[in-house]
Amino acid sequence: MILLQENFLNQSDNNLPPRIREPKLLQIFWGLLQQKDYLETMAKRYGDIFIGEFAGFPSSVVISHPQGIQEIFTADAKLFATAPGNSIMEPLVGTNSLLLLDGDRHIQRRKLLMPPFHGERMRAYGNLMCDITDRVMSKLKVEQTFIARESMQEISMTVILKAVFGLQEGERYEKIKIALIDMLKSFNTPLKTMFLFLKVLQHDLGSLSPWGYFIRQREALDKLIYQEIQERRNQPDSSREDILNLLLSARDDANQPMSDVELRDELMSMLFAGHETIATALSWALYWIHSLPEVRKKLLQELKSIDVERTESTEIAKLPYLNAVCSETLRMYPVVFFTQVRILQTSMQVMGYEIPKGMMLTPCIYLAHHRPDIYPEPKKFKPERFLERQFSPYEYLPFGGGNRRCLGMAFALFEMKLVLATILSHYSFTLAESSPVLPARRGLTFAPSSGVRLMVRGCQ
Repeated sequence: MILLQENFLNQSDNNLPPRIREPKLLQIFWGLLQQKDYLETMAKRYGDIFIGEFAGFPSSVVISHPQGIQEIFTADAKLFATAPGNSIMEPLVGTNSLLLLDGDRHIQRRKLLMPPFHGERMRAYGNLMCDITDRVMSKLKVEQTFIARESMQEISMTVILKAVFGLQEGERYEKIKIALIDMLKSFNTPLKTMFLFLKVLQHDLGSLSPWGYFIRQREALDKLIYQEIQERRNQPDSSREDILNLLLSARDDANQPMSDVELRDELMSMLFAGHETIATALSWALYWIHSLPEVRKKLLQELKSIDVERTESTEIAKLPYLNAVCSETLRMYPVVFFTQVRILQTSMQVMGYEIPKGMMLTPCIYLAHHRPDIYPEPKKFKPERFLERQFSPYEYLPFGGGNRRCLGMAFALFEMKLVLATILSHYSFTLAESSPVLPARRGLTFAPSSGVRLMVRGCQ
């Protein structure tokens, strides 16, 4: 009987990708604590597509080949659902976030949210981004050593509070800022992150318990956000250009506005998607620029070819080598290692394999970006790659792809380029790290393990 059962299991797996044989519990701890090592080991062992087993989730098909990624990104969105694979984000962003919506609700919400992130709106945000960068960096002194990630977090946080929320500095501004920082502390180490991935740990055992602390910080932040939404509804001002104001005036196809809860969930999504991620990407960029003298030299030459102070922000963002440095930064260590997962609602063929209903499809950004057949010497930081050729959206996908590509992609790249151009045009740094900096998990993202230590040498 046992032999018959084993034969049946082997036959049922005949047209499935290879399956990782390690126990589920080992896989989830390895994947959480050492995801880069886990992915590289499994890709070397199983190739371009394999099945991982993660405790508490459906079987996950990990894909790093452009063909498989293209098949997923171009498939009919009705084939997929997002939950439960993305449910780890629900405690952070709420059930009404675009990140967790499917079907027609997802299409409608995406249409509502798109205008603030494109077109002429970006120009107004650009001046704000440069001004905020100047203010934050001006606090540094010559010969001072500082942690780049902390300064970049302050810049990205301030950009969000002003460009997204439209807040002016004052009591509520400070309260929201403090509440958000406190809440982010709940998941700033690999061990704390397990509370997002393992629902068995999500119990409120009082304010001193990890989950209880998070719940109370979230409630404090929610109260402030709802106060801001209500105040803005009561005192509408069509002249304001912040994203919250645009969302308050947005109407769906039935001419209905977004509810307070829907607004809150989208604002939380923008906070998490736009704060830690951009700060992390900027920190990595500063690390690579100051690790490699030739990269820094070329970038400074390009920036000196224009007057950064007088040049339109949209023109600065078009500088080719600046763009290449940002692109290579996001290739080398993408802020998140996977695209949003997709749960199959029916069976689907991927790279010749028949993937059954209920499995998760998880295109792997990190592995796709480290394929030597697409990126020769993938472990080397070489911005020139992006000057020599254009990569397809199935080869280069730092913001995901298909109908789930990050809506804030243009905003994030714009901010990244302007912050770097502003910093490097005014300040000179040296790297104060003696060992290579590697990625370490911070919540759902992967940031430089040390935060990147730099020393201020003077002004340019």
